[in-house]
Amino acid sequence: MTIIKSPAGSAVPLAAPAVGPGGPERQTGAEVTTHLDNVLPALESLRSQAGRLSEWGTELALRLLAGQRLLAAGNGGSAAEAQHLTAELVGRFDAERAPFSAISLHAESSALTAVSNDYGYEEVFARQVRAHGRSGDVLILLSTSGRSPNLLKAVRAAAERGITAWALTGPGPNPLSEACEQAVMVDAIAANAQEGHLIAVHAVCRAFDAEVARRAGAHAGTTRRTQP
Repeated sequence: MTIIKSPAGSAVPLAAPAVGPGGPERQTGAEVTTHLDNVLPALESLRSQAGRLSEWGTELALRLLAGQRLLAAGNGGSAAEAQHLTAELVGRFDAERAPFSAISLHAESSALTAVSNDYGYEEVFARQVRAHGRSGDVLILLSTSGRSPNLLKAVRAAAERGITAWALTGPGPNPLSEACEQAVMVDAIAANAQEGHLIAVHAVCRAFDAEVARRAGAHAGTTRRTQP
């Protein structure tokens, strides 16, 4: 038992939390187990779309090797996931390789707040897409709801610039999945869909690195054959 002092200075016993049947420990355990169980539908949903994730990684590698750029954005937790993706490309995922151009549109705080202040938060990504994007670039947008107005406006800006737009969303169809050229929709509740997005990000990076390695190996083989 814990003893605390009352304002008058007398000792007051502080009761320990209830445990046992129906107590906090049992309830918390059940909640955690339920959360973990709900990850499984997200994984199964991703497994059924593994081909698309592989295609994204391969296509992204081909474009970035050709000098194009990845733009990524999301709100809240999805912003963190988008920034995770760009960090893997600018840094590295597994093996050593060259860095690639990838920008998280929500990460530059001065531009973010300036655009929000002058044009409204719904324009915060669209204006940056127009600033940084070039024809042939790729825009990846993450949203568990698929309904964020600022992401939908970013898709329209991408179309104006000839930029390919892909979406990672929660259950669909939803406005964002419908607006983008392609989408991977994780059929799970929001928290588990967001966890699925991180797995999807890593899957894309795995395919990306594999294609970069294949291209590097093919180039090395060609160089050896052409040497006198």
